[in-house]
Amino acid sequence: MTSRIPAGDSTVDPGTRRMLARFAPMIYGPTMLFGLGEGALLPLLPVIATSLGADIAQAALIAGAVVAARMLGNLPAGWLVARIGERRAMAIAGCLALAGGIAVLLAPTLLLLAAAVVLIGLSAAVFGLARHAFMTTRVPLHYRARALSVLGGAFRLGMFTGPFAAAGLLALTGTETAAAWCFIAALAMLVALVLFGRDPEEQLRSEGLLPTAARAGAERRPRSDGVLRTMWRNRGLLARVGLPAASLAAVRQARISLLPLWGVSIGLPGEVIALVVGLTGALEFALFYTSGQIMDRFGRLWAALPAMVLMGGAFLGLALTHDLTHATGWFVVAAVVVGIGNGLSSGILMTLGADLAPPEDPAPFLGSWRTLHDAGGASAPLIVAAVAAAWSLPAATAVIGVIGLLGAAGFTVWVPRLVPHRR
Repeated sequence: MTSRIPAGDSTVDPGTRRMLARFAPMIYGPTMLFGLGEGALLPLLPVIATSLGADIAQAALIAGAVVAARMLGNLPAGWLVARIGERRAMAIAGCLALAGGIAVLLAPTLLLLAAAVVLIGLSAAVFGLARHAFMTTRVPLHYRARALSVLGGAFRLGMFTGPFAAAGLLALTGTETAAAWCFIAALAMLVALVLFGRDPEEQLRSEGLLPTAARAGAERRPRSDGVLRTMWRNRGLLARVGLPAASLAAVRQARISLLPLWGVSIGLPGEVIALVVGLTGALEFALFYTSGQIMDRFGRLWAALPAMVLMGGAFLGLALTHDLTHATGWFVVAAVVVGIGNGLSSGILMTLGADLAPPEDPAPFLGSWRTLHDAGGASAPLIVAAVAAAWSLPAATAVIGVIGLLGAAGFTVWVPRLVPHRR
């Protein structure tokens, strides 16, 4: 189905371990810290908003502003990274997010809190795109999927531990602004690592492992065609591979709301729902490196297709079990399958974007790519809410399942034709 990419042993061999370790101080560490900060702050944003007088709708709007700002920030982020370079963009994004965290801590009104949240979302877009572009041009191709899967795993680890850190600080201080302090501390460490951590490019260049595109444009930035021109020139590519990617992002995002809603709808207590959702999270984290190994050894489709079939099929099957006698058992089975599918998809969107981006100047293309799949993710809660309101929760679950299977078909058709594996 796809071209096989040579990649050594299936275990983490010493060469792979050394390659990944080179990116730990400047890329993986900051990524985990950004995830930890967001994981600590985002769940408590509605609580902070209500403490400033927001009603439920306003609190939800402020909490959702991070996602909207991240999506809207991808295109200008592509422009910025193409002009000032990845490391500078990451440092600037970290400083702006740090300022946003301080503003959340000190905001006296809802309007200023909303502005701080938007700033954090825009900073997240710049940081995410800059690290993606950095890895695209610095990681040798036969390590790419594993390196980007570890990047996704680092962020997931941060997002997983962030709420626990916030809960511990909240128990110690008794105030929800402890989450903002956690975010500030994490971003301060992030900025220090980005500015003072050893640049892996130096070591890769000395060992002759730096990809050609990075060697050619090491300190001199290539002339960029601009984000909009790049988007127009690659419109066919973005439409063909980008739409299945957006469907994957939609299914991923839908699981966050669908699984708890389904548990509530079949009458499960909160602690059981939390346990099942936690189990899916553990499976997702456990499989992130396996995803990279599969992509590097056998091709991108062998991770994307099983992931989409598993998640789409699980949601479609779950939609048929709501009123069955063993609905709880089917819910657990579906949640486990979704967790396995999402774990197998770890890093796939970043890897496909890196494969498709022009190697000499990836940032403008990646801005368009990330906007497209972020839009897919942002649309998922709206689809679930609209279909559930118009028909039922099982109908909404079935729609998400169908989106997943359509995305699988799209990947099957277009990935073998359009995704290059050798340069």
